[in-house]
Amino acid sequence: MTFNVGMVGIGLMGHGIAGNIVKHGHRLCMLAHEGNQPLETLVAAGASVVHSAAELAARSDIVILVLTGSPQVETVLTGPGGVLEGLRPGSVVIDCSTAIPSSTLRMAQAVQAAGSRFLDTPMTRTPKEAAEGRLNLLVGGDLDVLDQCRPLLRCFAENIFHAGPVGAGHSMKLLHNYVSLGMVSLLCEAAACAGQHGVAPEVFVDVLAKGGAGGIALERMKPWLLDKDPTGLRFSIANAAKDLGYYNTMAADGGAARDIAAAVLTTLQGALHKAEPGALMPELADMLAAIQPAR
Repeated sequence: MTFNVGMVGIGLMGHGIAGNIVKHGHRLCMLAHEGNQPLETLVAAGASVVHSAAELAARSDIVILVLTGSPQVETVLTGPGGVLEGLRPGSVVIDCSTAIPSSTLRMAQAVQAAGSRFLDTPMTRTPKEAAEGRLNLLVGGDLDVLDQCRPLLRCFAENIFHAGPVGAGHSMKLLHNYVSLGMVSLLCEAAACAGQHGVAPEVFVDVLAKGGAGGIALERMKPWLLDKDPTGLRFSIANAAKDLGYYNTMAADGGAARDIAAAVLTTLQGALHKAEPGALMPELADMLAAIQPAR
């Protein structure tokens, strides 16, 4: 089974997804815009490029969005010349972005009012796994729609989790990112404190790894803590602040406790004001170490 796929957002994650879609024989149409990675290899492999989201939608059985967040998703779907203007009845919109669930529900209703169907399908893992076709997908929406799209999703996903109805995928992504980025933020603050009290980085890492603080967050932070190598976690402080902001909004919408989440967000926002553009999460440890303790 092959699909006519329209894709908006050929960034670091989207480029790997697009490459796997083409590799598996699906017909891919991409929207040209400033946030894309270079498209030459995809075009050489048979993908096409258009300059209107409405035109892209009109050509597509399935439209995939891989965008920064809710404002971008809303603009691409509902703005002038947007996807909704060209969307075919019976088609499917798959939103792989990280988004606020309340916005997701509004966008899903708009897509459904146009006679189409909607899945929120955010991702975990990194651009490396995107290129390898080994992402995790957290899916919100009707199971029958997911089953229809599963052959396409398998092109770029190793694990596909059905989280629940529309919005549950984006809710689960925010829960995942809150926990994972919260743990990284905690490690950064602890590493800064360790340095101020004379604990060597290698001792700090070794003790945590062999105790209750071992795990993926520490493994991703280890290259920076030991060698100032940020490649273990290529996730920007700006995106982390955005995701924690989304999580706090979701928690507030549901009346959930969020004191810890608010503290993590405050830390990230404070770092963002001081960080160089594109600064990565591991660098937060050194930024916090530079803060002078109160006297």
